Parts: sequence; C-alpha cells; structure tokens
Amino acid sequence: MVKSSKKELATKAKYNARADVKKKRAATNKSRRQAEAAGRVKKGDGKHVDHKVPLDAGGSNTTANTRVVSAKANKGWRGKKPGMYTKGKT
Repeated sequence: MVKSSKKELATKAKYNARADVKKKRAATNKSRRQAEAAGRVKKGDGKHVDHKVPLDAGGSNTTANTRVVSAKANKGWRGKKPGMYTKGKT
C-alpha cells in the first residue's frame, strides 16, 4: 500500500470534516448496523451494504433500498461509469 503524503492526508481530513460528508457517512454506518442486526452481514466479512437508490439521490436506509454486495462489486461500478462523479455532470 502506498503511503499518502502530508498534503493528501490534509486534503482528506478537510474533506471528511465537511458537514455533508459526515451526514452521509453517518447514514451509511446506520444502514450497516441495521444489516448487522438483521444478520445480513458480519463485521469483517468484506461485504458492503449498497443503496439501490443512492442517499445523494433521495434514497433511504430502509431494507427495501439496501442490498449486500462484495466490496469489489460496490467500488468497481465506478470504473464503468466514469462521468458520474465528475464536476459539471448532467
């Protein structure tokens, strides 16, 4: 694993301190806890709780809107849709 520079770490810390990022992280963590309580995932299993309709697009944390997928599948779809998270998206 490549070590991050001090500049990169400072940028990440600044990003993670933003109120909107904290709110999204709290919602994602809540959905993970709900899935753990329901027995759908276990701590350290390498699975992600994915939102069918993203929280940014008005999705919720209900069980109907979440699914358990592998970490690779959850992170890998971004490579197939590179324009989705760029500035000035339509």
